[in-house]
Amino acid sequence: MVACVAAATGSAPPLSAAEMPGDFVYLHDIDPSIRQDMRYAGSDNFMGAPVPGYDAAECVLVRQAAEALKAVRADLKPKGLTLRVYDCYRPVQAVAAFVAWAKEPDDPTAKAVHYPHLSKLALFPGYIATRSGHSRGATLDLTLEPISAADTHPRGISCTAPQEKYAPDGSLAMGTSFDCFDVKANTDTPGLNPEEMSNRAMLRDAMAARGFKNYPLE
Repeated sequence: MVACVAAATGSAPPLSAAEMPGDFVYLHDIDPSIRQDMRYAGSDNFMGAPVPGYDAAECVLVRQAAEALKAVRADLKPKGLTLRVYDCYRPVQAVAAFVAWAKEPDDPTAKAVHYPHLSKLALFPGYIATRSGHSRGATLDLTLEPISAADTHPRGISCTAPQEKYAPDGSLAMGTSFDCFDVKANTDTPGLNPEEMSNRAMLRDAMAARGFKNYPLE
């Protein structure tokens, strides 16, 4: 489970990384200590390949959101925690690629990992938006992890597989992993264990304290 949250802003999306307007920034320029694991720039995602538009594994956000995220990370540091971001600004061509992917035949491996209980058509518009808030540069997918967490990327594990203290990538156990299109990923889904519920609440509250809003399906 990751939180998909947005800061209040009406900024227009950049056309490309090279043409970012003045209010868009690279997260590493605002806070290089926030860990970036930009899954759509590589193949560790529900499409199983780099997504069009993600030319670099960089988190791009409007400055207001990036500064707020820096404050969240600072709030978490005394607890021995930091943030891992998976997706930030999402190019419009990436959204179009997601829609095109939905029209292709199922890949049994991807289905078993990322949407084991749903059909592709059921993923729209709830889990995958045809017009994404990510394209405004103020929405992001992220999770909590210990500052000392190992940076691992295991593949092929169902996103709904049981978690104990940690998720497969070393982040805190949230009940599901990234790109999990399943009711178990819903913020307030029943059936989570107490630790998973506590971790979700901690992430939600930390983000809300700095002006972010939770997306309830993730």
